[in-house]
Amino acid sequence: MARHLITSAIPYINGIKHLGNLVGSQLPADLYARFQRARGHEVLFLCATDEHGTPAELAAAKAGKPVEEYCAEMWAVQDEIAKGFRMSFDHFGRSSSLQNRELTQHFAARLADAGLIEEVADQQIYSKTDGRFLPDRYVEGTCPNCGFDSARGDQCDNCTKQLDPVDLINPYSTISGSTDLEMRETKHLYLRQSQMKDQLSEWIESKDDWPVLTTSIAKKWLNDGDGLQDRGITRDLSWGVPVKRGSEDWPGMEGKVFYVWFDAPIEYIACAKEWADAHGKPDTEWQRWWRTDLGADDVRYTQFMGKDNVPFHTLSFPVTILGSGEPWKLVDYIKGLNYLNYDGGQFSTSRGRGVFMDQALEILPADYWRWWLLSHAPESSDSEFTWENFQASVNKDLADVLGNFVSRVTKFCRSKFGEVVPEGGTWGEREQALIAELTTRIRAYEGFMDAMDVRKSASELRAIWVAGNEYLQAAAPWVTFKEDPAQAAAQIRLALNLIRLYAVLSGPFIPDAAETLMSAMQCSDDTWPDDVEAALSALPVGAAFTVPEVTFRKITDDERIGWQERFAGARE
Repeated sequence: MARHLITSAIPYINGIKHLGNLVGSQLPADLYARFQRARGHEVLFLCATDEHGTPAELAAAKAGKPVEEYCAEMWAVQDEIAKGFRMSFDHFGRSSSLQNRELTQHFAARLADAGLIEEVADQQIYSKTDGRFLPDRYVEGTCPNCGFDSARGDQCDNCTKQLDPVDLINPYSTISGSTDLEMRETKHLYLRQSQMKDQLSEWIESKDDWPVLTTSIAKKWLNDGDGLQDRGITRDLSWGVPVKRGSEDWPGMEGKVFYVWFDAPIEYIACAKEWADAHGKPDTEWQRWWRTDLGADDVRYTQFMGKDNVPFHTLSFPVTILGSGEPWKLVDYIKGLNYLNYDGGQFSTSRGRGVFMDQALEILPADYWRWWLLSHAPESSDSEFTWENFQASVNKDLADVLGNFVSRVTKFCRSKFGEVVPEGGTWGEREQALIAELTTRIRAYEGFMDAMDVRKSASELRAIWVAGNEYLQAAAPWVTFKEDPAQAAAQIRLALNLIRLYAVLSGPFIPDAAETLMSAMQCSDDTWPDDVEAALSALPVGAAFTVPEVTFRKITDDERIGWQERFAGARE
């Protein structure tokens, strides 16, 4: 049994996320976690909300609430939506937790002791109108690299280039919109990333199994231009982890907090401690996942994230881990994903363009969205959501292939043999050929899932469903029954077992449907099919089943047109 530590990029607390955010990290991470659990492996799957920094402050101010209150409310909202999409987190934490505060301050002390933090007199943008220094996300402007006119002061969302506010062209305050800005001196702590370049480069080069997207972004920021730059890790804000050197005050840093991108990745570790504390577990329980001197040396750690997060997870966070000099677990594999675009353009939170996670659950159950998003995951390139494609995929894959198979088999059996697994007949060449095909396809499916090839996994799973339909059509038990009822019973017995098999295999993609099918087969044996022939005899003769309700309904043209119009513009 292997041990898998899995983390999804932690979403910002400010508001409800759209489907592009979901498929960019949480959903493929959940797919992988569910698959590894189904294979019998030990899994710790962690996620949290990213609550510090300017996004939280700005959103709280807009909502007219204290930032602590706003974050607590939005954590509850995001937690509920995650449950709605059936995210199987072992713990959904908060970066504002006491555990993360203490661990962040601990890492800062270790890095300072190692000479990797220095105090720098910095020039920072000051807004005369607002009467305050403006941290990076309080400043927006035009990206000097690609010309995008809504680049943030820390990073351009269009080209992913890391920025400083002073790099922006025509900068303005996001608080007041004022352009009356000037540079003033302030002091901040800098993480001396440049000192770790050789060690980082050696570590990244050793990851020859990483996706091209991940390594290309990492190497770009490591080697392009002036190479890896030292990075400020403090900000002039009131909301965040107070700057301390462990438990001690840090002279000259009073009133400052750690930069959100310093403390946020540390939450991955802190989240495990939150999980242990919440369940009354000793520290050794979470430490065996994160400390290689306490058992984490046999853990396989996989991170999932959108491409905009890759630079921080391949460079800044590893600097924190390596620079601490402590035996913390480093990531083994980073699954970076591209962007999901929306119906000829981009999802836009500010303009309410596209489908947001809460709205998606209002109009269709989670499995419909999970299937489409995962089967169209933006892996090798950006992908695009269109309502026409969504309708076609749901109707053809889920309703016509899987749902129709379940309906035909169970209803035919009920009408001819009753709601029990029928006895009689034997398997012949056709059944053995199906077993051989399924064995080949299931092994391929496992390989794609282990490799986190999400779209290929979905395609193989669909092919497994199709194989059952093709068998049913060729065997035609409704014809066989007229001349040889016993043989028809054997065919339907195999088909009923296929329903159970499909439930087990499909669980990572469509967990609600899988549970419904297992319940209909009145079976609790969810053993993974290492032996396909044995799996197709899991339901014994005489075992009762029920005919399930419609597994997946079709999306009508009127519904599609209505949704397309509804989500084209401003969010309701």
